[in-house]
Amino acid sequence: MPLEFSSSDDAPSCEHVFSALTDDACREIIAALEEPLTVEETAEEIERPLSTTYRKLDRLTEAGLVRETSGVGRSCHRKSRYVADFERVAIALDDDRSIRVEVDGSSDPLVGLWTQDS
Repeated sequence: MPLEFSSSDDAPSCEHVFSALTDDACREIIAALEEPLTVEETAEEIERPLSTTYRKLDRLTEAGLVRETSGVGRSCHRKSRYVADFERVAIALDDDRSIRVEVDGSSDPLVGLWTQDS
């Protein structure tokens, strides 16, 4: 089901989505997040510093393109993981010629579920 992002307070702005999608590091993260990864795993995968990875994941989460999930591993500690949570982004003009961004969320009901074996 498409989500129409408008200027309402509860939805990401077009600027957040555009900013994330035009950022090279953000696109690298999206490509790496085929399955839930921790910040550390993501940073290692894209070969970027942790500080950059945290910042970019925040940007992607604000844009509604990545979802933060949490789970408990065998050590009983909570740990956040991130996963790309969309299948399509569409940019269109409304009848009044304002820009509308639609993000089709993932149709996979298991997106965001994870377990940790160690």
